[in-house]
Amino acid sequence: MHFGKTYAQLLLDLPPELRDNAIQYRQLKKLINQVVRELTALGLSPQVLHDLLDNQDSSSNGKGKQKAEPCTSPHAEDDPCVPRVVYEFNHRSGKIEPRLRLRVGANLPELAPTLSRLRETLTGASHADEVSTIEEAEEADPGSGPSMSLLYDMQRETSSASSHVEEISTSDNTSTVAPVEEEIIIPLPSDTAFFALLCTALESLSTHLESMKADFARSLRDLARSISDTARPVSSSDPKFSPHSAAEHPGIVRVSSAKNASDLYTWRSIFQLYVEAEVFESMGERDRGERDIETAEQRLKLFADQIGKQGLADASKLKLTQSREALQRFLELNAMILNVKKLQYANAEALRKILKKHAKRTALPPVDHEELTSPRSAAMIDMLHNTPSANTLVHLLVQSMTETLLPIIPHLEDYTCLICTDLAFKPIRLACGHLFCVRCLVKMQKRGNGQCPMCRASVVLQADRSNVDWALFNFIEDWFPVEARRKLRANEKEAAEEQLQELGLTPEDVKCVIM
Repeated sequence: MHFGKTYAQLLLDLPPELRDNAIQYRQLKKLINQVVRELTALGLSPQVLHDLLDNQDSSSNGKGKQKAEPCTSPHAEDDPCVPRVVYEFNHRSGKIEPRLRLRVGANLPELAPTLSRLRETLTGASHADEVSTIEEAEEADPGSGPSMSLLYDMQRETSSASSHVEEISTSDNTSTVAPVEEEIIIPLPSDTAFFALLCTALESLSTHLESMKADFARSLRDLARSISDTARPVSSSDPKFSPHSAAEHPGIVRVSSAKNASDLYTWRSIFQLYVEAEVFESMGERDRGERDIETAEQRLKLFADQIGKQGLADASKLKLTQSREALQRFLELNAMILNVKKLQYANAEALRKILKKHAKRTALPPVDHEELTSPRSAAMIDMLHNTPSANTLVHLLVQSMTETLLPIIPHLEDYTCLICTDLAFKPIRLACGHLFCVRCLVKMQKRGNGQCPMCRASVVLQADRSNVDWALFNFIEDWFPVEARRKLRANEKEAAEEQLQELGLTPEDVKCVIM
């Protein structure tokens, strides 16, 4: 399938506001055809330009025989016998105006007729009716008019001019004639229209992307505020909650079992699924980096399906209406990132292919996209390139989302004991700074292990109730009430079993028996 059809299908999947700001690939292709017809009408068909530029490059960078046989000058770029064409942009008018600068030797009478015909052609091409007349004449008689390649005439005439110059130089070695050049500037209206349309599309795309980025940031802040209001800890919804302090004994602390009107655990499950899905970027060693469009779309769909299968979007799990609305906005922001990723691929490929097609069809030198936009727009367009760079727009949006939303809800993995890998309930911070749960530390003290498992410092046996991290204690009880209750029950059960073992009993020996 041709890229034009693929590009059209990609745009159909995008929202209208993104589709309207995409590069107009078909219109640009039509303008390339007009550029080719315009150059051919001037006698500068792609084959002529290709041959001329090849000869020009080989003359200036020639090797072997080409370098050993100069025309009249050791530097080909100073040789008046070789017509030279320079493709350049005129920025003086404030817009891009491509043109050809033709330089030939003006002191060679053999070139005068060709130059005269070229001037007449340029003068006639400035009037629309005369241009149409020229094109009709070319179709009627392909061997007449400007289509007879004026530059081929120049190349033929310069060969005789070269021999003429050689005769002069050999007959009179004492006299030196300074080469005089004549310069003709050939405007390219169709090429100007091509780059005007392309530049307008790039500038419009850059402006729209900046607007989208600002809207995304605002929506993200509003979403973060909504999630913060609905995923509240115990202290914000339970009036009986009171923080603990060093004045209390950590052994008698109990965890409240009161239920609060908060969707904290549902949002924690949603974010856990989102992190595991790795929708847009992979963190694995084998395929680290941004994912392609198909994989990202599949993973986003899988993430949404997992939410539905686990019932996380139901009213029984998301009890607050504000939470359900926030989940919908969260999915919409991810869909927006996916659309930006599609736009990134489509426009990057369209820009690359249209510039490549322009250079191939017209035989004009390739143009870098940075020359077509302002520095501000060029920076935004660079973000569209489908590369593994860390500065792509999709990466910035994903990074902004993860850095703004995920830290709202603390994750259990960040508050686990390094020994039992469970929640560090009743956390003990040793003098070395490392943190363990009280149950693991008591076991180490009973065994006589005085060294810290992390740094081997002899600080374990000196730990007492003054080493309780009360601030972290309150934080864990506030944000992980379910895990804290489970860990408290497990600690009490394990402590009771140890006491029975010290008495020589087992849990089976003390079971209640109804007679």
